[in-house]
Amino acid sequence: MQLPILPQNNVTVASPGTDPLIDPETGKPRGRYAVVSLGCPKNLVDTEQMLGRLDADGYRMVDSVDGADFVVVNTCGFIDSARDESMAAIDEMLALKRDGKLRNVVVTGCLAERQQDKLLEARPDIDALVGVFGRNDIVSVVDELYSGLQEQRTIFKPAAVNPLSDAMRSAVTPRHFAYLKISEGCDRLCTFCAIPKMRGKHFSKPIEQIIDEAKRLGDSGVREIVVVAQDTTYYGMDRYGEPRLNQLLQELDKIESVDWIRLMYFYPMYIDDALIDTLASAKRIVPYIDMPLQHASDKMLKRMARKTTRALQTDIVQKLRSRIDSLVMRTTMITGFPGETEEDFVELMDFVKESRFENLGVFTYSIEEDTPAARLPNRVDPAVAARRRDDLMELQQQIAFDWNDSRVGGIEEVLIDAEMPEQEGVFIGRTRSEAPDVDGLIYVSQVAPDSPVEVGQIRPCEIVASQGYDLVAAAT
Repeated sequence: MQLPILPQNNVTVASPGTDPLIDPETGKPRGRYAVVSLGCPKNLVDTEQMLGRLDADGYRMVDSVDGADFVVVNTCGFIDSARDESMAAIDEMLALKRDGKLRNVVVTGCLAERQQDKLLEARPDIDALVGVFGRNDIVSVVDELYSGLQEQRTIFKPAAVNPLSDAMRSAVTPRHFAYLKISEGCDRLCTFCAIPKMRGKHFSKPIEQIIDEAKRLGDSGVREIVVVAQDTTYYGMDRYGEPRLNQLLQELDKIESVDWIRLMYFYPMYIDDALIDTLASAKRIVPYIDMPLQHASDKMLKRMARKTTRALQTDIVQKLRSRIDSLVMRTTMITGFPGETEEDFVELMDFVKESRFENLGVFTYSIEEDTPAARLPNRVDPAVAARRRDDLMELQQQIAFDWNDSRVGGIEEVLIDAEMPEQEGVFIGRTRSEAPDVDGLIYVSQVAPDSPVEVGQIRPCEIVASQGYDLVAAAT
């Protein structure tokens, strides 16, 4: 059975059926493990940290549960569909344990943090439960399971006074790109969101720590760094008393071993002229901004506690586009939030039509336990919310397709992510305009046999055709 995650890069993987590895210093047997990592890139960074610690302690990851002694399931607890996916993965692993194919199942991450003992009551076969801020104790958890002297089945810790370092990583992304987490938690109290309950208050890493982590990534062969946080533009407020994203980006832009720096999770506050100037003049920061806006009706934005208005959102989008050449924007929207009327939805449609975001995703509202929105009246029928989502995506589809059509005939640099399975000479990549995992793909054909295309290259390509959200290109 194959798990939904890539094997680690640059890690020796044990073959299924071999004897457990032996720690050369202690002589202690070390087991093989598989991992299921769900949720957002920030969760993926936590997964890589746990893998790095397990590997350093002598455990080894395999890419199939068939060769594993235990499995780590790093869960997401953000919305209903994410929780359902996490529970399905846990149940699948527990079924394998009952069949004698796994020794232990360890559950970590946001769903573990959010449900805690409730999850153990519902799934008593789980061997250990580790919360978000207990991730660095993963080795002691597994060691206890192996020793048979397990003293504690759960590890939940408060948010650390100082942010946890993300330097001890075993990458599960392709070697040439990586996520760089600059802060943890969130101080925004959006009424629909439970992230502060799972990840705590916002706390920023020191600039020096982030630069060190970025340099380590660049020196290891990473060509694209994707900057992530719950709220990127708020970076530094807790540590320095003012936003310091501008200063951080100026320092990141100096790292010569990195080619592209991509910015995700912008909030439409704290974007001033100095920050825009830095984005516009940077050598390595690509002209791409992910800014989840969630809605455009002032009434809905107020009920969501977004602390912004349609006019302010329109102003910042126009300002960014006018001052950053070839800027590409991604956003997300919510339909069916309590109290949303047809008039509110029309406002949202008009805003999207006016803003012409190149990339846009839509979620229907999900009731989140213990959030203010869960208590709001005037619930929207789920069928109405779904219809509005579909209508908005139909509008966005035409915007995205028109934009892709306009790119045909141009030359763009493509970062080659992977070979196309079972199609020799065809590769999958992305330009500056596509973030990994969430945007369209570029299918690249190798044309000149004397100039081979290789994974990890940044290669000039001619865009020869559009295929909906994706593009077809020929390497030049």
